[in-house]
Amino acid sequence: MTTSSNTNSTSPFNRKAQHDAKRIAILSEAARLFNSKGSRATTLQDVARGLGLTKTSLYYYVRTKEELIFQCYEVTMQRQHTIMDALDKAEMSPLERAGKFFKSQFEGWLSAQTGDDVHIAAPLEIASLKPTHRSAIESEYIRMFKRLRRYLREAGESGEVRALETTSATRAIIGATDWVFHWLHQLERADVPGAADAAWDIILHGLAAPHGEYQATPLEISTDTDRPAQGFDREEQHRQKQEAFYKAGTWFFNRKGFNGASLDEIAEHLNVSKGAFYYHIRNKEDLLFACYMRSIAIVQRIDALAMRAQGTGLQKLDETARRVFHAQNSDLGPLIRYNTITALPTPRRKEILSATEDADSRFDTFIGEGKLDRSIRDVNPLLARRLMTGAINASMDISLWRAIDNIDEAAIEYFDIFYNGLLPREPSRENTQ
Repeated sequence: MTTSSNTNSTSPFNRKAQHDAKRIAILSEAARLFNSKGSRATTLQDVARGLGLTKTSLYYYVRTKEELIFQCYEVTMQRQHTIMDALDKAEMSPLERAGKFFKSQFEGWLSAQTGDDVHIAAPLEIASLKPTHRSAIESEYIRMFKRLRRYLREAGESGEVRALETTSATRAIIGATDWVFHWLHQLERADVPGAADAAWDIILHGLAAPHGEYQATPLEISTDTDRPAQGFDREEQHRQKQEAFYKAGTWFFNRKGFNGASLDEIAEHLNVSKGAFYYHIRNKEDLLFACYMRSIAIVQRIDALAMRAQGTGLQKLDETARRVFHAQNSDLGPLIRYNTITALPTPRRKEILSATEDADSRFDTFIGEGKLDRSIRDVNPLLARRLMTGAINASMDISLWRAIDNIDEAAIEYFDIFYNGLLPREPSRENTQ
């Protein structure tokens, strides 16, 4: 008995192959829209329209948007582990595996833009998934994290990389690539491979000028909280109430996402009546927008401190990053995680991103100063800034990944990879004379 060739996986009569191909196309289009518009602004109708389908046809593959988001994130994690599976089989060193994985994040984005591969959704809104879906994605994310950390630990054991805190370094590397889908559009497509190489070169060698290791100076950071408003100072009382609302809102948005956060739950957490809460906060979107504006204002104050400070460009860059880290991981914070940015409508999102871009441009100033005073080697300022701001956003809740006894020491260990790199540092010239 012979088997018809029409039963093979490429046959137009193979129903499973057709079903799988359509599902892949749906998830790719959804990922493209989620990355560009955000999941909240994207509807199932948008996905169907982009593929020339009816909404009814789309329901055959996915019933709800939450299910669609979950399936997109499943594909994202499967893709990451497939890459690592291939790297584990290849004949290369642990450090080479880490580098290949890092650069694959750039390559994947480029392949999707050129049509050579599918779009992969950035897993920004894991917190908004229902518990079973969230647990499944978080489990795969943690497994990916541990695999990358193993590369670094094995590289350290073999002498490929210098001694460093591998959990912090791994978190920083992953965070540095979280937002490539957002900013790589600023480059010409032909320049993306070179940008991937240059970005990995920063991870390998750090920003600090060669010869010697950059040693961070401990920071004195005030932990004073707002004092109670005196007497009948109603304006100050109102300000403090709003500050409490924004801090609580940021905490809930960071942990539960936009969809998972509830205004009633936030009011209950603050032990205020719903009426009193809604007197100050009209709706959840307004609260999220206010949380972003508050975080940007905090970062702007930190930037201003660094601009007035004495020291090299690298010292100012380091001080700014560590002060933001402290604000994120202490009672002074939290700051909003940009994972929820896609929940805002386009006009407000553009306003937030414009203000953030303006604040982040201080990094370009510090890098420029560092090049002039020779504390920073010749690097691409845009790449350096994008890597560091991505890592800063990912440093939120670092205590979930490692024990924290001293926040400033944890910040020094976290950002060390950006200043001194993974590779062993050359001895300082003073020590060689």
